[in-house]
Parts: sequence; C-alpha cells; structure tokens
Amino acid sequence: MANKYFGTDGVRGTANLFPMTVEFALNLAKALAKTLPLHHSRVALAKDTRISGDMLEAAMIAGFTSMGVEVLELGVLPTPTLARLAPRLAVDAAVMISASHNPYFENGIKLMDGQGHKLSDMVLSQIEEKMTTEILPDKDKIAKVVCRQDAASLYEADVAQILPSASALEGLKIVLDCANGAFSDIAPRVFAKYGAEVVVIGNQPDGYNINKDCGSTHPELMMQTVVQQQADLGISLDGDGDRIIVSDDKGNKLDGDQIIAFLAKYLQAVGKLKGGAVVSTIYSNLGLAKYLASLNLKHYASKVGERYVVEKMTELGCNLGGEESGHMVAADYAATGDGLVVGLLICLGLKHFSGKMSEIFPLFEPLPMRLCKIRFLHADKVKQAMEDAQFLAMIEEAKNQLNTRGTVVLRKSGTEPMVQILVQGDAEAEVNALAEKLAAKAKSFDI
Repeated sequence: MANKYFGTDGVRGTANLFPMTVEFALNLAKALAKTLPLHHSRVALAKDTRISGDMLEAAMIAGFTSMGVEVLELGVLPTPTLARLAPRLAVDAAVMISASHNPYFENGIKLMDGQGHKLSDMVLSQIEEKMTTEILPDKDKIAKVVCRQDAASLYEADVAQILPSASALEGLKIVLDCANGAFSDIAPRVFAKYGAEVVVIGNQPDGYNINKDCGSTHPELMMQTVVQQQADLGISLDGDGDRIIVSDDKGNKLDGDQIIAFLAKYLQAVGKLKGGAVVSTIYSNLGLAKYLASLNLKHYASKVGERYVVEKMTELGCNLGGEESGHMVAADYAATGDGLVVGLLICLGLKHFSGKMSEIFPLFEPLPMRLCKIRFLHADKVKQAMEDAQFLAMIEEAKNQLNTRGTVVLRKSGTEPMVQILVQGDAEAEVNALAEKLAAKAKSFDI
C-alpha cells in the first residue's frame, strides 16, 4: 500500500519546506489524534538535536493538546529510547522528530504505537486520509503538557539488564562517535559505567552539526581514531541512534551483514537466539544466508526498511534481524534498531570469543554483488520504468539466467526519484554484465 507522505521510516524533508513545515506537523498531530484509538489520551514526544526540532515539536504539541491529547514531552532522546519506554509510559502513540542520519537542515517525523512499534501502512494511509480534510478541535477538550526528565535514566536502567556485571566491558578500549546527535550524553556514560575505556567524538551538538563529518554516514574520523588510539573497535551512531557502523581494531569498516552474522553467532553461543532464524532484507549478501546455514540457522529476507524486518521477526518468533545499512534489531532488548544496545552486544561478543576484531572478521566471504542506483531528473519516469513490460521482462530473464545461483532485485526509492537494481551471483563478471545491462535500460527512460 503506497503512502503519499510516509516512506519506509516516517515522513521526511527539508525543514520549513513542505512537508516539514509547522502547518504540516500541526495537522499531522491532529490527524493522528483522530485516527488512533485513544485509551489514555496521551502521547510521548521526543526529538534529536537538530535546530528545527524545537519548531516542529511546538507545532505537534499544539496539535495534540488542541485535540484533548496530553503530551509527555521527553526532550532530546534517541529513537530506540523512545520506543523502549513507550509501553511503560501508558501512551497511545510515540512520536520522534528526527531525520536520522540526514544533515541538520532536514527533519522528519516517525510515528509509533503505544508499544513502540512503527505504524503499519494501513494506519498511515488512514492518517493521510484525515489530513485531507479540516480537523476541528473541541472547545471542551484541551489537554496539558507534562515534561518528563527521567526518560534517559529509565532507559539506562533497562540497558543495565544486558550487562552481566558492573565490569562487563573492562579491558576494552572503544572509539565512540555519537554523530552530535541524540546519544551524545547517554552512550558515553553507559560504556564507561561498565568498565570500557571510551574515546568519544561527535558528542558536542549545537543544532547544526548533527551528522556533519561524523556518525554512521561519515565514519572516517572514527576509523582513523581507532588506529591512532590503538582501540579494540570503533562505533559510529547516527543522529537519532537507531543505526550503527562498526570498525575493527585496524580501522576497517565492517559490513552490516557481517555484524548481523556476528550477533547471530554470539547470541546462539550464549543460548539467547530465538526462533532458529535471522531476518535481514532482500539487499543482504547471499553469503550471509550461507553462513547462517553453517550455524544451522535459517535466513529470511524482508522488504527494505526496518519496520518490515521487525514485522517478519514478529511473524517468525525471531529476536534478531537487521539491515546491512546498519539498522540492527535485538528484539529482546529493543523494539527498534538501537545502536547502543547493538554496540554493547558486539562488545560482549568480542569478550566472549576472546579475539581481536580483525581476527574474527570477516566471518564469511561475500558473494559478488552490484548495486546500481539510477536517479531520474523527472519523477514520472520512475513509474514508467517500473511498469515497462520490456524492462520487466529483462529483469525476469536475468533472474532465470542466475536461477538458484543468484538474485536480481528491482526497487524504487521511497524518498527520491530513483530506481535501484541489485544483482548477486557466484560469478563477478556475470553479475557486472547483468547489472550494467539492466542499468543502461533503466537510464534510457530518462532521456
């Protein structure tokens, strides 16, 4: 089900330009209040550190309170913290104002239910439908704002359950890049509290420097610092803390699929992996599935987007899943991707297996793969390409050629006018040839 405003992770855009305007945020809050069943008539609201967060927060507070819905104002918090706390706050919904790994001049709004799970496409469509009509507040239903200043401490107390002892991280030296984002205070405090020696960068947010030359999209400084400081590993988070990029002790960036494999190996070794399976997306390397099979684990692929990973995990009864891009979900500890939780599990795994990161990784040899991103000047050409019979026949022909040796994925971006073509197989030359042929055809639609 396609949504007009919402992509795979909420609605997003440039601050002060539609849809990231005060008017849109106000209307969205009112529409959400009219859509969800209100058992508590209360929502939780948090934001990351970008400058436009205050503006959009104020607009959403106005929208909710005008509809008789009380707002628990949590201030600056990571997305996974909000998701984890939502159930105990007795709210009908949780709203995160963040554009995740994007630069400061963009912002976004992520919607969750009262259990901290992202809303389904169906509910998002219902919200969008209500936004097309004028929503009139009731003069007898005006709610208040309650500021909660204990959210971070509640989350940190929960995270403590992951660590077996107060010295669980002793002996590890970690470079921690907080992306000048929502984890800037919490993450360094937690790692240090449990014994790690922490070298912190990107923890001085000023409203404009979130994700700027740091964090998950720019891990180069973290990787360099690992080498300079002779650290055991490096961790880069993103602006709202739901994504993680990891470096080994030699400053090599580790692929997300390798991290998923490592988490599976560790959780299985300590008897904490559930469902006998792991979920990742259709973009994962086929080498991951082969590695998991060697551990007698099944692999399931979901659509691209963390919420689809979580939906598949819930369906299968799994407690581990993720995206190769860095969103990792350890469901026993977090309802959504949580960079801090995953970082702690990686550190515990490293201690468990008693080796250097560079000796442990890579866990498997990735199969040849090629991802082509074709950006269009004209958005209508995307639809034309995705529906062209000849192009779709070429995709099917490529799939048949690879048969069980590989895969072909055709996908349109949910946030920009772009078509993505992923080809995987057991022969690099064949993979490259097919990818280039299909990419050339896709580019022809924009001429």
